[in-house]
Amino acid sequence: MSTHTDRDRMANGPLTTHVLNTATGLPAAGLAIRLSQLQEPGCQGHADGRCLPLLAVGQAKAGTYKLRFETAAYWQGLGHASFYPFVEVVFTITDASQKLHIPLLISPYSYTTYRGS
Repeated sequence: MSTHTDRDRMANGPLTTHVLNTATGLPAAGLAIRLSQLQEPGCQGHADGRCLPLLAVGQAKAGTYKLRFETAAYWQGLGHASFYPFVEVVFTITDASQKLHIPLLISPYSYTTYRGS
């Protein structure tokens, strides 16, 4: 469960994400996420579908990054089949001083993402 301290750290990180299950309208708790380029280990989503910052303050660098969301394992854990075994979102950081938030909304047969705030 997230604490106030976790939320404070999330707000301060330069790159964050959260995942919502659009079939239930609830956060996708426990969905595994991996970040590529800086070889970060990724995270497991908390009960609210959010992760602590994927990059520490000062660690973001200009470049192309990829978030990989392990959707098949998440849906299988809920007793559903998934059309998409994983979702990869590739994006570019051009200004490392800006905070980025990349939400993912999922159902077993669809997904969407956008640049959040």
